[in-house]
Amino acid sequence: MAERLLTTSKAIAEAIAQEMERDERVFVMGEDIGAYGGIFGATEGLLKKFGPERVMDTPISEMGFIGAAVGAATEGMRPIAELMFVDFFGAAMDQIYNHMAKIHYMSGGNTKIPMVLMTAIGGSYSDAAQHSQCLYGLFAHTPGIKIVIPSSPYDAKGLMTQAIRDDSPVMYFFHKGVQGLGWMTPNPRATGHVPEEPYTIPFGQADIKREGTDLTIISVALMLHRSLDAAEKLAGEGINAEVVDLRTLVPLDKETVVNSVRKTHRVLIVDEDYKSYGMSGELAAIVAEEALDYLDAPPKRLAVPDVPIPYSRPLEQYVQPSAEKIAAAARELVAA
Repeated sequence: MAERLLTTSKAIAEAIAQEMERDERVFVMGEDIGAYGGIFGATEGLLKKFGPERVMDTPISEMGFIGAAVGAATEGMRPIAELMFVDFFGAAMDQIYNHMAKIHYMSGGNTKIPMVLMTAIGGSYSDAAQHSQCLYGLFAHTPGIKIVIPSSPYDAKGLMTQAIRDDSPVMYFFHKGVQGLGWMTPNPRATGHVPEEPYTIPFGQADIKREGTDLTIISVALMLHRSLDAAEKLAGEGINAEVVDLRTLVPLDKETVVNSVRKTHRVLIVDEDYKSYGMSGELAAIVAEEALDYLDAPPKRLAVPDVPIPYSRPLEQYVQPSAEKIAAAARELVAA
């Protein structure tokens, strides 16, 4: 039997639809999510299937509709709110940082916030400094929020289903370059096998996308794809790279990371977020704390320098990790 293939965007929409069918408390709200299906396709077809009472287009008021989702969650509903670009979080900072993240704790555990805040991340298509950031490190730094970052259609569906069923607030970051959208740079891995039946992927379980022995490359989202491309290049040179997809930052699967590094003795962390104070630094610290005696070289990081993402295509490509840069950093690490 031929595999059933979906793009990542369709896998996300299918997960939401199946959970809306299963649980009448689930509803979706956000800008252009109804008739338009979300500008990155994550809610395509939902309005036609469930109607405007459960798939609600909102005004351009992030504080308003994210605050409304938090309020609905406190009353037992299970809202999914789409923040069109993660870069826009500043318009709803108080609702996310001080309410969504903290109400459960401040209520002594008496009030749950079973909501999903999904949002688009990443660049590579010249959308400039206010539409191209990742910023998941910023939210992973805040206690009370679970952080999910899928890199494949299969993971996207399973992680979304798990997120909707979770009783904690979950931020679900999907990368535009992994969605399988026709107007983005073609990405063959953005289409893949997705079972039709509902399934979940537990949080806190990283996935080894490629086994290896010479070094560990750790990443998420589009950089995971570029890491796999780099690993293929390196294999032709006799360097066998293991590629680890974290899938979630909170909770973080430290065990898989540490065990991989203990096996390969070298680690390269690739991140499309900014280098300072982010995911790459946290992972480097974990490796240093828990696997230092196994390292044959210091942990190496490849991330976006601390500058706004340029609009210029050549400059954007210059600041972002590419498969070529990842392969070059891996070669240096193996030679060290």
